[in-house]
Amino acid sequence: MATFYEAVRRFVTGEAEEKRSIRSVLLGPPGAGKGTQALNLKDQFGVCHLSTGDMLREIAKQDSPLGQRVARTLKAGELVTDSLVIEIIEANLQSDECRLGFMLDGFPRNLTQAAKLDEYLEKQDEPLNNVVEFKVQDDVLVGRISGRMIHQPSGRTYHEEFAPPKEHMKDDVTGEPLMKRPDDNPTVLQRRLDIYHEQTAPLIGYYSEKGILRSIDAMQKPNKVFGDIYNHFKQ
Repeated sequence: MATFYEAVRRFVTGEAEEKRSIRSVLLGPPGAGKGTQALNLKDQFGVCHLSTGDMLREIAKQDSPLGQRVARTLKAGELVTDSLVIEIIEANLQSDECRLGFMLDGFPRNLTQAAKLDEYLEKQDEPLNNVVEFKVQDDVLVGRISGRMIHQPSGRTYHEEFAPPKEHMKDDVTGEPLMKRPDDNPTVLQRRLDIYHEQTAPLIGYYSEKGILRSIDAMQKPNKVFGDIYNHFKQ
């Protein structure tokens, strides 16, 4: 039997069956590993990865009233308005990068956003075809977040204990400096977790009723998590 990695190679090179368009939401609390897995899946399936967190952090760098307002909101661990996030997502879904499919990471965050997303995609005759829930216990997330380091241009993530870079605070590939997000601290994380459980967790039931939810044990090793999601996408 072909190995998993051989199966991936055959799929990517077109030796296997034709690519299937992926219209997915990655659902889970902060620090669950959505961004890490999205980068791997993006490489394998050729679909775009839209992280609302990354896009909002770019806006927050801008020296403008909007940028300053978003920066204050993110620093406090709060959520930006539904209308702004929906506008950003819809604009990006129309890009060439997303023509083969997409993975949404950090959106929708509540039932209102989910309904708006469904309305938009149904107008395009392209409804979501899967939602992946990353299941991780809260106490595990605190340890993950506290030691996280990021190479911002690529999105590669490292961890002081679990996945340290070869050289302290430098990206393994480019040698460029790594950074820690200002909201990656226990106080802000707890606020973000409270918001997740209050506003985002109800989406689990919402998508389960639609029959498109698949739950993944995200406390496994990253390669096992990737394999579980890959197999789900291939179904």
